[in-house]
Amino acid sequence: MTDSRSHQGRHRRRLTATEVELGRVRQRGLLVGTGYGTTSVEDAEASLDELAQLSETAGVEPVDVVLQRRSVPDAATYIGKGKAKELKELGVMLDIDLVVFDDELTPAQQRNLEKIFEVDVVDRVALILDIFAQHATSQEGMIQVELAQLRYRLPRLRGKGMQLSQQAGGIGAGRRGPGETQLEVDRRRLVRRVQKLERDLKQLAATRETQRKARRRRDLPSVALVGYTNAGKSTLLNKLTGAGVLVEDQLFSTLDPTTRRLYLPGGETVLFSDTVGFVRRLPHQLVEAFRSTLEEVVEADLLVHIIDASAPEADVRIDAVDEVLREIDAGQVPRLLVWNKTDQADPDDVKQLLASHPGSVAISATSGSGVSDLLTTIGARLRALARVTEFVVPYDRGDVLAALHRAGEVLVEVHNESGTRVRARLTEAAAGRFAEFGV
Repeated sequence: MTDSRSHQGRHRRRLTATEVELGRVRQRGLLVGTGYGTTSVEDAEASLDELAQLSETAGVEPVDVVLQRRSVPDAATYIGKGKAKELKELGVMLDIDLVVFDDELTPAQQRNLEKIFEVDVVDRVALILDIFAQHATSQEGMIQVELAQLRYRLPRLRGKGMQLSQQAGGIGAGRRGPGETQLEVDRRRLVRRVQKLERDLKQLAATRETQRKARRRRDLPSVALVGYTNAGKSTLLNKLTGAGVLVEDQLFSTLDPTTRRLYLPGGETVLFSDTVGFVRRLPHQLVEAFRSTLEEVVEADLLVHIIDASAPEADVRIDAVDEVLREIDAGQVPRLLVWNKTDQADPDDVKQLLASHPGSVAISATSGSGVSDLLTTIGARLRALARVTEFVVPYDRGDVLAALHRAGEVLVEVHNESGTRVRARLTEAAAGRFAEFGV
């Protein structure tokens, strides 16, 4: 049984004068979802709303949105042949250039749908990959995005090649026709390109790891900002450090991590890193390609999880971020929940969010409200995470005693016959440096 809902014209937008002047005619898109994998109609509609945002970011004008509830997708066309033909007529009426599906399509489903619609058909994965490609600026970011795109394209190319191979039966079956030969050539070319990009990415990952080791040798705690895309991470980093990170009111405006030094109210020095924003059902190809960049998250001492307090379904967004963190093996890293954009949210809603998530903090990165409390909380959380260790430092090693004071918080310092006995709160990495003096 299906439940078909159409929100025709809901996201229609007229071209701006600038777009007309520059000749940037946006594609007109029909957005289609089935709600497969969601638990309610509300969840399915929220996912389609996000798809509309993604489409806008990619440069597509969502002209109509259709939700057809299905418990199981159709193997051939995802939505069923009859429904696909019905939507084709709607697309013709609305002068559609593109059909965007809210789920990942198989190569066969995509080909079958394109035959029916007679326009390009893309899925959520391809749309997000395209947005990342538009926003990548650094060498590493561009390599990561291209690698993800090629990994997405390869099985689709392979699907076509297999289909043609199965047709090569009977007389002359041992000979390869020109169509299949070209597919094989294309496939080999893509595989070689993937292998080269993987090698380049390994070299860049090694450089990034060297930089992380250098920072760890300075014994500075690291804090990584994580969160749903467009939650305000870059705005907060700019507010705290003046990092000058690009801030735009659109999805995935930050792809390249930025790390800056910051002084906390208690006198501690920490390293703050901004990271790429997450989204529900973030393509696996992107998570794999960006794994080296996301090591900043895995290696952090504390994750500051920024959440848009004014956005609906906060818990759904938190779960989406948690899912990606688990996928990159960062699920066990301590984290602090921070409700941002309180200047845009209902005060009663903010109070409820704080009450339902004890220990969380509410701020506005734009106005600066609550930011000083956030820094105080971060300092307290980092101190709580550091372990208390005792050392005995010989009197002729004043350099070690000074280094202990720089590396952490010295709680007790007592002089006795063997030297200076020190109890200090240090990070695990810092404590390891002074292991030979440990008690």
